[in-house]
Amino acid sequence: MRSHSRFSIIRILILSCLFFVCQQNVLGQSKPDTLSINWNKIISISKTTPTLQVVENPMVRNSSVIHANTFKALKNLGADYVRYVPWFPYPKMAVAELKRPTKNKTFWDFTYPDSTMQAIMEATEGHSVVINFSTTPAWLWKTDAEVKYPENAYDNTWEYNQGTVLRDTTMKELAGYYARLFSWYTKGGFKDELGVFHPSGHFYKIPYWEVLNEPDLEHNISPEMYTKMYDAIVGEIKKISPATKFIGISVAFMRGPEYFEYFLNPKNHKPGIPLEGISYHHYSTPSLSTQPVDTYQYTFFEKADAFLDKVRYIESIRKRLAPNTFTTINEIGSILRSPSEQAPIPNDYWNLSGAMYAYIFLELTKIGIDVAGESQLVGYPTQFPDVSMMNWENGQPNARYWVLKLLKDNFGPGDQLVSTSFDGGAVATQAFITKKGKKILLINKQNKEVGIVLPSETSGISASIVDVSTGENPPVTLQLNGNVIRLKPFAVAVVNSK
Repeated sequence: MRSHSRFSIIRILILSCLFFVCQQNVLGQSKPDTLSINWNKIISISKTTPTLQVVENPMVRNSSVIHANTFKALKNLGADYVRYVPWFPYPKMAVAELKRPTKNKTFWDFTYPDSTMQAIMEATEGHSVVINFSTTPAWLWKTDAEVKYPENAYDNTWEYNQGTVLRDTTMKELAGYYARLFSWYTKGGFKDELGVFHPSGHFYKIPYWEVLNEPDLEHNISPEMYTKMYDAIVGEIKKISPATKFIGISVAFMRGPEYFEYFLNPKNHKPGIPLEGISYHHYSTPSLSTQPVDTYQYTFFEKADAFLDKVRYIESIRKRLAPNTFTTINEIGSILRSPSEQAPIPNDYWNLSGAMYAYIFLELTKIGIDVAGESQLVGYPTQFPDVSMMNWENGQPNARYWVLKLLKDNFGPGDQLVSTSFDGGAVATQAFITKKGKKILLINKQNKEVGIVLPSETSGISASIVDVSTGENPPVTLQLNGNVIRLKPFAVAVVNSK
Protein backbone atom coordinates (compact mmCIF):
# COMPACT_ATOMS: atom_id res chain seq x y z
CA MET A 1 0.00 0.00 0.00
CA ARG A 2 2.81 2.48 0.93
CA SER A 3 4.71 1.52 -2.21
CA HIS A 4 1.67 2.29 -4.35
CA SER A 5 1.25 5.65 -2.59
CA ARG A 6 4.88 6.56 -3.29
CA PHE A 7 4.36 5.67 -6.96
CA SER A 8 1.23 7.82 -7.11
CA ILE A 9 2.98 10.77 -5.51
CA ILE A 10 5.94 10.46 -7.90
CA ARG A 11 3.59 10.21 -10.86
CA ILE A 12 1.71 13.32 -9.74
CA LEU A 13 4.98 15.24 -9.36
CA ILE A 14 6.19 14.18 -12.81
CA LEU A 15 2.87 15.08 -14.41
CA SER A 16 2.88 18.44 -12.62
CA CYS A 17 6.36 19.20 -13.89
CA LEU A 18 5.45 18.17 -17.41
CA PHE A 19 2.33 20.32 -17.26
CA PHE A 20 4.38 23.32 -16.11
CA VAL A 21 6.96 22.85 -18.87
CA CYS A 22 4.29 22.36 -21.51
CA GLN A 23 2.38 25.38 -20.24
CA GLN A 24 5.51 27.52 -20.48
CA ASN A 25 6.22 26.26 -23.99
CA VAL A 26 2.66 26.90 -25.11
CA LEU A 27 2.75 30.41 -23.73
CA GLY A 28 6.27 30.92 -25.05
CA GLN A 29 7.27 32.12 -21.60
CA SER A 30 10.42 30.50 -20.33
CA LYS A 31 11.95 31.71 -17.09
CA PRO A 32 13.31 35.25 -17.63
CA ASP A 33 17.06 35.80 -17.50
CA THR A 34 18.46 38.69 -15.47
CA LEU A 35 20.17 41.75 -16.92
CA SER A 36 22.87 43.36 -14.79
CA ILE A 37 24.15 46.91 -15.32
CA ASN A 38 26.90 48.88 -13.61
CA TRP A 39 26.07 52.48 -14.53
CA ASN A 40 29.27 53.69 -12.89
CA LYS A 41 31.57 51.62 -15.09
CA ILE A 42 32.02 53.22 -18.53
CA ILE A 43 33.59 50.82 -21.04
CA SER A 44 33.70 53.04 -24.16
CA ILE A 45 32.38 56.17 -25.84
CA SER A 46 30.32 55.79 -29.01
CA LYS A 47 31.48 57.31 -32.31
CA THR A 48 28.76 55.65 -34.36
CA THR A 49 25.99 57.35 -36.35
CA PRO A 50 23.10 55.16 -37.57
CA THR A 51 21.90 56.12 -41.06
CA LEU A 52 20.89 54.70 -44.45
CA GLN A 53 21.49 54.77 -48.17
CA VAL A 54 19.12 55.81 -50.96
CA VAL A 55 19.62 54.14 -54.34
CA GLU A 56 18.33 55.73 -57.53
CA ASN A 57 15.57 53.72 -59.22
CA PRO A 58 12.18 54.35 -60.83
CA MET A 59 10.29 54.00 -57.54
CA VAL A 60 11.93 57.14 -56.12
CA ARG A 61 11.35 59.31 -59.21
CA ASN A 62 9.02 62.32 -59.00
CA SER A 63 6.17 60.56 -60.81
CA SER A 64 6.31 57.44 -58.62
CA VAL A 65 3.19 56.77 -56.55
CA ILE A 66 5.36 56.41 -53.43
CA HIS A 67 7.70 59.36 -54.13
CA ALA A 68 6.04 61.77 -51.68
CA ASN A 69 5.86 59.24 -48.83
CA THR A 70 9.41 58.07 -49.49
CA PHE A 71 10.99 61.48 -49.13
CA LYS A 72 8.69 62.40 -46.27
CA ALA A 73 10.04 59.34 -44.45
CA LEU A 74 13.61 60.37 -45.28
CA LYS A 75 13.04 63.90 -44.01
CA ASN A 76 11.33 62.68 -40.83
CA LEU A 77 14.26 60.39 -40.13
CA GLY A 78 16.60 63.38 -39.85
CA ALA A 79 19.72 61.28 -40.33
CA ASP A 80 23.25 62.45 -41.05
CA TYR A 81 25.62 60.82 -43.57
CA VAL A 82 22.73 59.83 -45.84
CA ARG A 83 24.35 58.07 -48.79
CA TYR A 84 22.85 58.67 -52.24
CA VAL A 85 23.89 56.33 -55.08
CA PRO A 86 22.73 56.57 -58.70
CA TRP A 87 23.78 53.22 -60.14
CA PHE A 88 24.22 51.34 -63.38
CA PRO A 89 20.95 49.39 -63.96
CA TYR A 90 19.40 52.72 -65.00
CA PRO A 91 22.04 54.44 -67.14
CA LYS A 92 19.91 57.48 -67.99
CA MET A 93 19.25 58.09 -64.31
CA ALA A 94 22.87 57.60 -63.28
CA VAL A 95 25.11 58.92 -66.07
CA ALA A 96 25.11 62.55 -67.15
CA GLU A 97 27.03 62.07 -70.42
CA LEU A 98 26.00 58.84 -72.08
CA LYS A 99 27.76 59.45 -75.40
CA ARG A 100 31.40 60.19 -76.05
CA PRO A 101 31.95 63.85 -77.01
CA THR A 102 32.97 64.57 -80.58
CA LYS A 103 35.07 67.39 -82.02
CA ASN A 104 32.02 69.63 -82.32
CA LYS A 105 29.38 68.26 -79.94
CA THR A 106 28.92 67.09 -76.36
CA PHE A 107 26.03 65.10 -74.91
CA TRP A 108 25.52 66.29 -71.33
CA ASP A 109 21.98 65.69 -70.02
CA PHE A 110 20.98 66.03 -66.35
CA THR A 111 17.23 65.62 -66.89
CA TYR A 112 16.97 62.40 -64.90
CA PRO A 113 19.85 62.75 -62.41
CA ASP A 114 18.58 66.17 -61.33
CA SER A 115 15.11 65.08 -60.25
CA THR A 116 16.17 62.70 -57.52
CA MET A 117 19.22 64.73 -56.51
CA GLN A 118 16.96 67.68 -55.78
CA ALA A 119 14.62 65.52 -53.71
CA ILE A 120 17.58 64.11 -51.76
CA MET A 121 19.04 67.52 -50.95
CA GLU A 122 15.67 68.94 -49.89
CA ALA A 123 14.83 65.96 -47.67
CA THR A 124 18.25 66.04 -45.96
CA GLU A 125 18.48 69.81 -45.52
CA GLY A 126 20.36 70.56 -42.33
CA HIS A 127 22.04 67.15 -42.34
CA SER A 128 25.17 65.78 -43.99
CA VAL A 129 25.05 63.70 -47.17
CA VAL A 130 27.45 61.34 -48.91
CA ILE A 131 27.03 61.58 -52.68
CA ASN A 132 28.25 58.78 -54.94
CA PHE A 133 27.58 58.99 -58.67
CA SER A 134 29.03 55.54 -58.90
CA THR A 135 28.46 54.69 -62.56
CA THR A 136 31.12 55.76 -65.03
CA PRO A 137 30.11 56.40 -68.65
CA ALA A 138 30.60 53.22 -70.67
CA TRP A 139 32.50 55.11 -73.37
CA LEU A 140 35.34 55.70 -70.91
CA TRP A 141 36.14 51.97 -71.16
CA LYS A 142 37.56 49.76 -73.89
CA THR A 143 34.76 47.45 -75.03
CA ASP A 144 34.26 45.06 -77.95
CA ALA A 145 31.25 47.05 -79.14
CA GLU A 146 29.27 50.14 -78.23
CA VAL A 147 27.44 49.54 -74.96
CA LYS A 148 23.70 49.90 -75.44
CA TYR A 149 21.23 51.17 -72.88
CA PRO A 150 17.40 51.38 -72.76
CA GLU A 151 15.85 54.42 -74.39
CA ASN A 152 13.26 54.46 -71.61
CA ALA A 153 15.04 55.79 -68.53
CA TYR A 154 12.93 53.57 -66.27
CA ASP A 155 13.76 50.30 -68.02
CA ASN A 156 16.71 48.54 -66.43
CA THR A 157 19.73 46.73 -67.79
CA TRP A 158 22.38 44.73 -65.98
CA GLU A 159 24.79 44.96 -68.91
CA TYR A 160 25.94 48.58 -68.74
CA ASN A 161 29.10 48.14 -66.67
CA GLN A 162 31.37 46.70 -69.37
CA GLY A 163 35.11 46.96 -69.79
CA THR A 164 38.05 46.52 -67.45
CA VAL A 165 40.56 48.93 -69.04
CA LEU A 166 40.07 52.69 -69.38
CA ARG A 167 40.52 54.16 -72.86
CA ASP A 168 42.51 57.06 -71.41
CA THR A 169 45.12 55.57 -69.09
CA THR A 170 46.11 59.08 -67.92
CA MET A 171 42.60 59.19 -66.39
CA LYS A 172 42.09 62.80 -67.48
CA GLU A 173 38.81 61.84 -69.18
CA LEU A 174 37.60 60.09 -66.04
CA ALA A 175 38.59 62.92 -63.71
CA GLY A 176 37.18 65.52 -66.11
CA TYR A 177 33.79 63.81 -66.16
CA TYR A 178 33.52 63.83 -62.38
CA ALA A 179 34.86 67.39 -62.03
CA ARG A 180 32.17 68.68 -64.39
CA LEU A 181 29.45 66.62 -62.73
CA PHE A 182 30.52 67.93 -59.31
CA SER A 183 30.58 71.52 -60.61
CA TRP A 184 27.06 71.12 -62.02
CA TYR A 185 25.74 70.48 -58.53
CA THR A 186 27.96 72.81 -56.49
CA LYS A 187 29.10 75.73 -58.71
CA GLY A 188 26.03 76.53 -60.76
CA GLY A 189 27.36 74.84 -63.90
CA PHE A 190 30.51 73.92 -65.82
CA LYS A 191 32.40 74.30 -69.08
CA ASP A 192 32.22 71.18 -71.22
CA GLU A 193 34.99 69.54 -73.24
CA LEU A 194 34.55 72.18 -75.96
CA GLY A 195 34.61 75.13 -73.57
CA VAL A 196 30.86 75.76 -73.66
CA PHE A 197 29.30 76.73 -70.32
CA HIS A 198 26.28 74.72 -69.12
CA PRO A 199 24.38 76.55 -66.35
CA SER A 200 22.61 74.49 -63.68
CA GLY A 201 21.52 76.89 -60.97
CA HIS A 202 22.62 74.32 -58.36
CA PHE A 203 24.83 75.40 -55.47
CA TYR A 204 24.50 72.42 -53.16
CA LYS A 205 26.88 71.88 -50.29
CA ILE A 206 28.32 68.37 -50.60
CA PRO A 207 30.38 67.60 -47.49
CA TYR A 208 31.26 64.02 -48.50
CA TRP A 209 31.88 62.45 -51.90
CA GLU A 210 32.39 58.70 -52.25
CA VAL A 211 34.50 57.52 -55.18
CA LEU A 212 32.83 54.70 -57.15
CA ASN A 213 30.87 51.78 -55.75
CA GLU A 214 31.88 48.16 -55.28
CA PRO A 215 34.85 48.32 -57.68
CA ASP A 216 35.59 44.68 -56.91
CA LEU A 217 32.37 43.85 -58.80
CA GLU A 218 31.79 46.79 -61.13
CA HIS A 219 34.50 46.54 -63.82
CA ASN A 220 36.57 44.18 -61.59
CA ILE A 221 38.96 46.97 -60.66
CA SER A 222 42.19 46.00 -58.90
CA PRO A 223 43.34 47.81 -55.74
CA GLU A 224 46.18 49.41 -57.73
CA MET A 225 43.92 50.67 -60.51
CA TYR A 226 41.25 51.83 -58.09
CA THR A 227 43.79 53.85 -56.12
CA LYS A 228 44.90 55.62 -59.33
CA MET A 229 41.28 56.35 -60.24
CA TYR A 230 40.60 57.65 -56.74
CA ASP A 231 43.62 59.94 -56.85
CA ALA A 232 42.66 61.32 -60.27
CA ILE A 233 39.05 62.05 -59.31
CA VAL A 234 39.83 63.45 -55.86
CA GLY A 235 42.64 65.61 -57.19
CA GLU A 236 40.29 67.38 -59.61
CA ILE A 237 37.34 67.76 -57.24
CA LYS A 238 39.58 69.10 -54.46
CA LYS A 239 40.43 72.01 -56.77
CA ILE A 240 36.72 72.83 -56.96
CA SER A 241 35.81 72.21 -53.30
CA PRO A 242 38.74 71.97 -50.86
CA ALA A 243 36.32 71.47 -47.94
CA THR A 244 34.72 68.31 -49.35
CA LYS A 245 35.93 65.09 -47.75
CA PHE A 246 36.32 61.87 -49.71
CA ILE A 247 35.47 58.25 -49.02
CA GLY A 248 37.23 55.41 -50.83
CA ILE A 249 37.28 51.64 -51.38
CA SER A 250 33.52 50.85 -51.05
CA VAL A 251 34.04 47.14 -51.77
CA ALA A 252 31.18 44.64 -51.79
CA PHE A 253 33.14 41.68 -50.42
CA MET A 254 36.15 41.37 -48.15
CA ARG A 255 37.77 38.37 -49.77
CA GLY A 256 41.15 39.42 -48.41
CA PRO A 257 43.06 42.42 -47.08
CA GLU A 258 44.51 43.51 -50.44
CA TYR A 259 42.27 46.53 -51.04
CA PHE A 260 42.79 47.84 -47.53
CA GLU A 261 46.51 47.15 -47.33
CA TYR A 262 47.14 48.91 -50.64
CA PHE A 263 44.67 51.79 -50.51
CA LEU A 264 45.33 52.77 -46.89
CA ASN A 265 49.07 52.97 -47.42
CA PRO A 266 49.84 56.68 -48.05
CA LYS A 267 52.90 55.66 -50.09
CA ASN A 268 50.58 54.36 -52.82
CA HIS A 269 48.90 57.74 -53.37
CA LYS A 270 49.94 60.90 -55.13
CA PRO A 271 51.27 63.68 -52.88
CA GLY A 272 48.49 65.79 -51.43
CA ILE A 273 45.71 63.24 -51.94
CA PRO A 274 43.85 62.82 -48.63
CA LEU A 275 42.87 59.53 -47.02
CA GLU A 276 39.84 60.84 -45.16
CA GLY A 277 37.41 57.92 -45.15
CA ILE A 278 36.86 54.33 -46.26
CA SER A 279 33.72 52.27 -46.75
CA TYR A 280 32.61 48.69 -47.31
CA HIS A 281 29.45 46.59 -47.23
CA HIS A 282 27.69 43.58 -45.74
CA TYR A 283 24.58 41.61 -46.63
CA SER A 284 23.54 38.45 -44.84
CA THR A 285 22.08 35.87 -47.20
CA PRO A 286 20.64 32.35 -46.88
CA SER A 287 23.28 29.64 -47.22
CA LEU A 288 21.09 27.84 -49.78
CA SER A 289 18.28 29.08 -51.99
CA THR A 290 16.17 26.25 -50.61
CA GLN A 291 16.88 27.14 -46.98
CA PRO A 292 13.65 27.14 -44.89
CA VAL A 293 12.45 30.59 -43.80
CA ASP A 294 12.41 29.63 -40.13
CA THR A 295 16.19 29.05 -40.20
CA TYR A 296 17.10 32.47 -41.63
CA GLN A 297 17.63 33.82 -38.12
CA TYR A 298 20.57 31.49 -37.48
CA THR A 299 22.24 32.10 -40.83
CA PHE A 300 21.80 35.87 -40.80
CA PHE A 301 23.27 36.38 -37.35
CA GLU A 302 26.06 33.86 -37.92
CA LYS A 303 27.07 35.74 -41.06
CA ALA A 304 26.79 39.02 -39.18
CA ASP A 305 29.23 37.70 -36.58
CA ALA A 306 31.63 36.53 -39.29
CA PHE A 307 31.45 39.99 -40.87
CA LEU A 308 32.16 41.66 -37.54
CA ASP A 309 35.32 39.59 -37.21
CA LYS A 310 36.40 40.97 -40.58
CA VAL A 311 35.61 44.49 -39.41
CA ARG A 312 37.95 44.05 -36.45
CA TYR A 313 40.66 42.81 -38.81
CA ILE A 314 40.18 45.73 -41.21
CA GLU A 315 40.27 48.15 -38.30
CA SER A 316 43.65 46.76 -37.28
CA ILE A 317 44.94 47.52 -40.79
CA ARG A 318 43.43 51.02 -40.78
CA LYS A 319 44.86 51.89 -37.38
CA ARG A 320 48.28 50.71 -38.49
CA LEU A 321 48.40 52.49 -41.85
CA ALA A 322 45.96 55.43 -41.62
CA PRO A 323 44.82 56.01 -38.04
CA ASN A 324 43.15 59.34 -38.85
CA THR A 325 40.93 57.84 -41.57
CA PHE A 326 37.29 57.31 -40.57
CA THR A 327 35.25 54.20 -41.44
CA THR A 328 31.70 54.11 -42.78
CA ILE A 329 30.04 50.76 -43.36
CA ASN A 330 27.31 52.14 -45.58
CA GLU A 331 25.45 49.12 -46.90
CA ILE A 332 24.16 46.82 -44.17
CA GLY A 333 21.26 44.54 -44.92
CA SER A 334 20.04 41.11 -45.91
CA ILE A 335 19.14 39.59 -49.28
CA LEU A 336 16.96 36.52 -49.71
CA ARG A 337 17.42 35.87 -53.42
CA SER A 338 18.54 37.38 -56.72
CA PRO A 339 16.44 40.22 -58.23
CA SER A 340 15.17 37.89 -60.97
CA GLU A 341 13.61 35.48 -58.45
CA GLN A 342 10.14 36.56 -57.46
CA ALA A 343 8.61 35.07 -54.32
CA PRO A 344 6.54 36.38 -51.41
CA ILE A 345 8.49 37.84 -48.49
CA PRO A 346 7.19 36.76 -45.06
CA ASN A 347 6.03 39.66 -42.89
CA ASP A 348 8.32 38.76 -39.99
CA TYR A 349 11.33 38.89 -42.35
CA TRP A 350 11.32 42.68 -42.06
CA ASN A 351 11.63 42.38 -38.28
CA LEU A 352 14.39 39.79 -38.57
CA SER A 353 16.32 42.03 -40.97
CA GLY A 354 15.75 45.06 -38.76
CA ALA A 355 16.94 43.18 -35.67
CA MET A 356 20.06 42.08 -37.55
CA TYR A 357 20.83 45.70 -38.50
CA ALA A 358 20.32 46.77 -34.89
CA TYR A 359 22.70 44.03 -33.74
CA ILE A 360 25.38 45.03 -36.25
CA PHE A 361 24.93 48.69 -35.30
CA LEU A 362 25.45 47.81 -31.65
CA GLU A 363 28.58 45.77 -32.33
CA LEU A 364 30.00 48.44 -34.66
CA THR A 365 29.45 50.92 -31.84
CA LYS A 366 31.55 48.73 -29.57
CA ILE A 367 34.27 48.44 -32.22
CA GLY A 368 34.35 52.20 -32.81
CA ILE A 369 33.09 52.49 -36.40
CA ASP A 370 31.99 56.00 -37.38
CA VAL A 371 28.93 55.34 -39.57
CA ALA A 372 26.56 52.35 -39.82
CA GLY A 373 24.34 52.73 -42.88
CA GLU A 374 21.32 50.50 -43.43
CA SER A 375 20.58 49.51 -47.03
CA GLN A 376 18.30 50.80 -48.51
CA LEU A 377 15.34 53.18 -48.48
CA VAL A 378 13.51 51.76 -51.52
CA GLY A 379 13.85 48.40 -53.20
CA TYR A 380 11.11 46.54 -55.06
CA PRO A 381 10.59 43.40 -57.18
CA THR A 382 13.35 43.15 -59.81
CA GLN A 383 15.42 45.56 -57.67
CA PHE A 384 16.33 43.66 -54.48
CA PRO A 385 12.96 43.97 -52.72
CA ASP A 386 14.38 42.31 -49.59
CA VAL A 387 16.51 45.37 -48.77
CA SER A 388 13.66 47.87 -48.95
CA MET A 389 12.73 50.00 -45.96
CA MET A 390 9.51 51.13 -47.66
CA ASN A 391 6.50 49.15 -48.80
CA TRP A 392 6.73 49.71 -52.56
CA GLU A 393 2.96 49.23 -52.96
CA ASN A 394 1.54 51.61 -50.36
CA GLY A 395 4.52 53.84 -49.58
CA GLN A 396 4.55 53.04 -45.86
CA PRO A 397 7.82 52.49 -43.95
CA ASN A 398 8.31 48.91 -42.82
CA ALA A 399 9.92 47.50 -39.67
CA ARG A 400 13.45 48.00 -41.06
CA TYR A 401 12.81 51.75 -41.27
CA TRP A 402 11.26 51.94 -37.82
CA VAL A 403 14.18 50.07 -36.25
CA LEU A 404 16.58 52.56 -37.80
CA LYS A 405 14.51 55.51 -36.57
CA LEU A 406 14.32 53.99 -33.10
CA LEU A 407 18.11 53.73 -33.01
CA LYS A 408 18.70 57.16 -34.53
CA ASP A 409 16.30 58.86 -32.10
CA ASN A 410 17.97 57.32 -29.06
CA PHE A 411 21.67 56.70 -29.77
CA GLY A 412 24.60 58.43 -31.39
CA PRO A 413 28.16 59.72 -31.04
CA GLY A 414 29.14 60.72 -27.53
CA ASP A 415 26.98 58.12 -25.79
CA GLN A 416 28.69 56.25 -22.95
CA LEU A 417 28.50 52.47 -23.06
CA VAL A 418 28.47 51.05 -19.55
CA SER A 419 29.18 47.60 -18.18
CA THR A 420 26.29 45.30 -19.11
CA SER A 421 25.99 41.56 -18.53
CA PHE A 422 23.23 39.15 -19.52
CA ASP A 423 23.11 35.35 -19.51
CA GLY A 424 20.46 34.98 -22.24
CA GLY A 425 22.65 34.55 -25.32
CA ALA A 426 19.86 34.96 -27.86
CA VAL A 427 19.25 38.57 -26.79
CA ALA A 428 21.84 41.30 -27.38
CA THR A 429 21.88 43.90 -24.63
CA GLN A 430 23.71 47.15 -23.93
CA ALA A 431 23.14 50.01 -21.51
CA PHE A 432 24.00 53.57 -22.53
CA ILE A 433 24.23 56.93 -20.82
CA THR A 434 23.00 59.30 -23.54
CA LYS A 435 22.27 63.02 -23.79
CA LYS A 436 18.62 62.08 -23.24
CA GLY A 437 19.30 59.95 -20.16
CA LYS A 438 20.00 56.32 -19.33
CA LYS A 439 18.78 53.84 -21.93
CA ILE A 440 18.99 50.09 -22.51
CA LEU A 441 19.04 48.56 -25.98
CA LEU A 442 17.56 45.05 -26.23
CA ILE A 443 17.59 42.98 -29.45
CA ASN A 444 15.81 39.63 -29.62
CA LYS A 445 17.73 37.59 -32.21
CA GLN A 446 15.38 34.62 -32.16
CA ASN A 447 11.96 33.70 -33.49
CA LYS A 448 10.35 33.24 -30.10
CA GLU A 449 9.23 35.38 -27.20
CA VAL A 450 11.64 35.87 -24.31
CA GLY A 451 11.48 37.48 -20.91
CA ILE A 452 14.15 39.65 -19.28
CA VAL A 453 14.44 40.74 -15.66
CA LEU A 454 15.64 44.33 -15.77
CA PRO A 455 17.41 46.19 -12.96
CA SER A 456 15.01 47.40 -10.29
CA GLU A 457 15.39 51.07 -11.25
CA THR A 458 13.55 50.40 -14.52
CA SER A 459 10.32 49.49 -12.71
CA GLY A 460 7.45 51.59 -14.00
CA ILE A 461 9.54 53.06 -16.82
CA SER A 462 8.59 53.18 -20.50
CA ALA A 463 9.97 51.13 -23.37
CA SER A 464 9.73 51.79 -27.12
CA ILE A 465 9.54 48.60 -29.19
CA VAL A 466 9.50 47.48 -32.83
CA ASP A 467 8.39 43.86 -33.18
CA VAL A 468 6.23 41.51 -35.24
CA SER A 469 3.08 43.13 -33.85
CA THR A 470 3.91 46.71 -34.87
CA GLY A 471 4.02 46.02 -38.62
CA GLU A 472 4.33 49.22 -40.66
CA ASN A 473 3.54 51.38 -37.64
CA PRO A 474 5.94 53.43 -35.50
CA PRO A 475 7.44 51.85 -32.38
CA VAL A 476 4.90 51.14 -29.68
CA THR A 477 5.56 52.70 -26.27
CA LEU A 478 4.74 50.56 -23.23
CA GLN A 479 4.71 51.36 -19.55
CA LEU A 480 6.46 48.58 -17.65
CA ASN A 481 4.65 47.01 -14.71
CA GLY A 482 7.49 45.94 -12.47
CA ASN A 483 10.88 45.26 -13.96
CA VAL A 484 10.21 42.32 -16.28
CA ILE A 485 9.91 42.93 -20.01
CA ARG A 486 8.78 40.37 -22.55
CA LEU A 487 10.13 40.66 -26.08
CA LYS A 488 8.25 39.23 -29.03
CA PRO A 489 10.23 37.52 -31.85
CA PHE A 490 12.89 39.77 -33.42
CA ALA A 491 11.93 42.68 -31.19
CA VAL A 492 14.17 45.73 -30.89
CA ALA A 493 13.46 47.68 -27.72
CA VAL A 494 14.81 50.81 -26.06
CA VAL A 495 14.09 50.92 -22.33
CA ASN A 496 14.41 54.12 -20.33
CA SER A 497 16.03 53.96 -16.93
CA LYS A 498 16.09 56.24 -13.91
